[in-house]
Amino acid sequence: MALLMDVLPENIAGWNEVLSGGAHLWQPGQLTPGQLAKPAGHLILLAEQLHKSALYSSLQVLDEAGVQVEVSGVKRIAERDLLSLRLSAWSPALKARLQAVADGWDLACVPALPEADKPGLVLMDMDSTAIQMECIDEIALLAGVGEEVAAVTRAAMEGALPFSESLRRRVRALEGADAAIIEQVIARMPLMPGLIVLVEGLKAMGWKVALASGGFTPFTGHLRQTLGLDADFANTLEIHNGRFTGEVLGDIVDAEAKARILVELAERYQIPLSQTVAIGDGANDLLMLAEAGLGVALHAKPLVQEKAPVCLNLLSLEGVLALLQAR
Repeated sequence: MALLMDVLPENIAGWNEVLSGGAHLWQPGQLTPGQLAKPAGHLILLAEQLHKSALYSSLQVLDEAGVQVEVSGVKRIAERDLLSLRLSAWSPALKARLQAVADGWDLACVPALPEADKPGLVLMDMDSTAIQMECIDEIALLAGVGEEVAAVTRAAMEGALPFSESLRRRVRALEGADAAIIEQVIARMPLMPGLIVLVEGLKAMGWKVALASGGFTPFTGHLRQTLGLDADFANTLEIHNGRFTGEVLGDIVDAEAKARILVELAERYQIPLSQTVAIGDGANDLLMLAEAGLGVALHAKPLVQEKAPVCLNLLSLEGVLALLQAR
């Protein structure tokens, strides 16, 4: 029996009962029971409360592109509404057009999604992704060189400065500062909203969770220990006689290193790359996002917004859990 769109509730969460009978195909003005024979992509719409207008705006883009649509389900995950659609065609251009009309909701338009009921791996950045700060900026603030270091951080995250060069410049500015600053920063390190929900949800799914950060080992180590993460990778600050020397020890965790870490962890845990998720916010994360089965930019810089496979701008890390449990 066809469902007339005009009579369906305005809040999509109220569609759960009427869609419980199975998938429906979109036809102008109505939903008719049925499935696409060969879906080529997925469109997931997400919001704290998802309204019918989000679907109408998306359907207009899809209709203009000649894409057939299957409405496959409504869920509420981590206190967020989610509507799953399957598409007869997918392209980066289609994703960009859907993103352009998203006003009040987040979306993912991708050719494939990881499967929650199979082993998987999430690798995330730390600064401004797992936590709501840039640790080196906080260290610099307490060391009295905050403005100088924050300007270099902004340039690096926007892609205007090579990450390794920016890191060495920022660390050099810390020379002579008391290394006890690290503990002060750890004590006031705010977690990103949704982080605990995401980690607990991933553990319940049996997934691995790790950090790959251009920041520093004391901070990633603290998060790994307190959250029970599986691994962490970051840079090592050289400390001598309780003070920063202004140098970084060993190889720097830059964009290439993050992408390599993703592949190496997937191999270690025997997880296919299609079952990996990368989360980040800066230019230093783009290679990692591109390498993963699902790359998610969180509240990202403009350059990253333009290039990332998926952008979450309104929701936070709980939105990643919703995407993984959408199918």
